Amino acid sequence: MTLSDAVYAWLGAGALLAAVLPRVVAGRPLSLPVVFLTSGVLVYVLPLSLPEVDPVEQRLVTEHVTEICVITALMGAGLALNRPVGRRSWSSAWRLLGVTMPVTVVLTALVACWLLGWPPAAALLLAAVLAPTDPVLASEVRVGEPTEDMHDEDEVRFALTSEAGLNDGLAFPLVYAAIALAAAAGHGWSTEWIGAWAAEDVVFKCVVGVVSGLLVGKVLGWMFFRTRSSTLRLAEYREGFVALAATFLAYGVTELVGGYGFLAVFTTACAVRAAERAHGFHNVLHDFVEQIERLLTATLLFLLGAFIALGGLAPLTWQGAVTGMLLLLVIRPLAGWIGLLGGSLGNGERRVVASFGVRGIGSLYYLAYALGQQDFLVPQRELWAVVTFTVLVSVVLHGVTAGPVVLRLDRWRTARPSDPGEKHGGEPRGAPASDARP
Repeated sequence: MTLSDAVYAWLGAGALLAAVLPRVVAGRPLSLPVVFLTSGVLVYVLPLSLPEVDPVEQRLVTEHVTEICVITALMGAGLALNRPVGRRSWSSAWRLLGVTMPVTVVLTALVACWLLGWPPAAALLLAAVLAPTDPVLASEVRVGEPTEDMHDEDEVRFALTSEAGLNDGLAFPLVYAAIALAAAAGHGWSTEWIGAWAAEDVVFKCVVGVVSGLLVGKVLGWMFFRTRSSTLRLAEYREGFVALAATFLAYGVTELVGGYGFLAVFTTACAVRAAERAHGFHNVLHDFVEQIERLLTATLLFLLGAFIALGGLAPLTWQGAVTGMLLLLVIRPLAGWIGLLGGSLGNGERRVVASFGVRGIGSLYYLAYALGQQDFLVPQRELWAVVTFTVLVSVVLHGVTAGPVVLRLDRWRTARPSDPGEKHGGEPRGAPASDARP
């Protein structure tokens, strides 16, 4: 038996498990990410001759594989959202982006500076890569398949899905800020980079990302649903792989013109969705993307487990572990609660959204990318250890709790009296806070 034979056998078993496990673990204190991460650890502690897994030495491969996984998940998230984009209808998303994300970054960076003693650039990088809610691993708390009803989504799932779709793109300016700070100041602090960063990395690239995504989405929406040519009207042929074409086209074109491809992919998906909301082709596209995403996720989590088994957490200090735990258990829940104050969510729903800031594949991508751009004067393996530990805890913590919590929330929502003032989520007016606990 050769090494390649064993790899083929594991790939086949993994693909089969990726198809079966979602139904096996549904509603249970377990999730597909937990299973595959654990499998990677268990397989690599066996005395077998297996390929080395090291994101530090294999940085470029890690960057591109995680990049493909994230943009695929972003397309799936955008296609699944039924609700049209609007100031009020997306208020939960705007609050999570405008308040929760900056608060999370500031508090995490301060903790890293104080507890780890890292220079400001490295602390900011850690905060930036761990800030976004991951669209890949949040499947238990994401919206389901596309439907014709624009108000079919409950507010908890909508808030987490829309946040994950947008903040993965908006984390890039923060990563670039860390890169610019490292280049300008090294161990210290500098402000000379802020002007150029704000103009190019915040304003220009975000605007280009949104505009490019809208243009690509509108063109594809017209081609899929409205063109008079039956040859080009691809919705009639129900070929799901077109979703990958849309994903790579939006991402590649936007990156070529200097914008944020992550932001463009999610925007493209929303624009395609808006072109014809009631067409069944959206389900075909969404289902195909979801299957590809599930396979990529299973593979990456298995490899992450392998990295852990091979000593990936060896450079982790107790200060790094405490930093990750504080982010997951204190900083994100606190920032989420603050950001959602005054919104339409009830207390119980607000607690769920605030607590389920899943960290995952997106964080691995941003770290691999940033370490290819600049030296942050902190050992790379220590950075990888802190991020890997945080992702590991998030996968286990959120994977074990997501199913039961969401099922309980659904039961509570179904059992309570309907309220005409509750169109996009929130508690019935006058309901006591204790009744809203999921």
